[in-house]
Amino acid sequence: MVMNGENPANGDRSDPASGDGAAPVGLRERKKRLTYQAVSDAAITMFLERGFDKVSVAEVAAAADISKPTLFRYFPAKEDLVLHRFADHEDEAARVVTGRAPDETPLDALRRHFLDGLDRRDPVTGLCDVPQVLAFLRLLYGTPALVARLHAYQGRSEAALARALGGGVPDRLAAGQIIAVLRILALENWRRIDAGESADRVYAGAVREAEEAFVQLRTGLEPHA
Repeated sequence: MVMNGENPANGDRSDPASGDGAAPVGLRERKKRLTYQAVSDAAITMFLERGFDKVSVAEVAAAADISKPTLFRYFPAKEDLVLHRFADHEDEAARVVTGRAPDETPLDALRRHFLDGLDRRDPVTGLCDVPQVLAFLRLLYGTPALVARLHAYQGRSEAALARALGGGVPDRLAAGQIIAVLRILALENWRRIDAGESADRVYAGAVREAEEAFVQLRTGLEPHA
């Protein structure tokens, strides 16, 4: 949930300058991405100032200097104006699994990635006290329509991870548990920071809870019942 709509660890994954071997992005696609970003930025600024429910789609379109039908071609629903910021994170867990070292298990790779995110204070882990990020998360978690829409994004994350794990029923069960754990850990971190604690103060407890959570994923629920 980075504020600029990109994953800070990956940047623009199709940028030829990134050296990751991805295909170059054409001018038309770059312009489309810039429009996405500009419209989302305008919308979120207005939502933060006045509240999500008090700003109409027509007002967002006018602020972004596009027509309402054009806006809906980019964002099928009003909620997507905010949740566009999550788009680059939908397949993050899947990418971690598929990009892991040959001698690393999927769970070890995901644990390493989450702990590294805590260390970097990555907003997606909930352990970030940057004022702009906190404002964005308060908007998100304080708006029922956005919380409901967020479940669809998390469902796609789960499906992508399940495919990366193999696609079978056991893989789908594992993906559901893993995505739930990552979501709960991030939400708990954010709740503590939203209550007034600093990210540095929460860090040690966040690491401990993450370690315990991954142990529970490995051992199953029975030992904790």
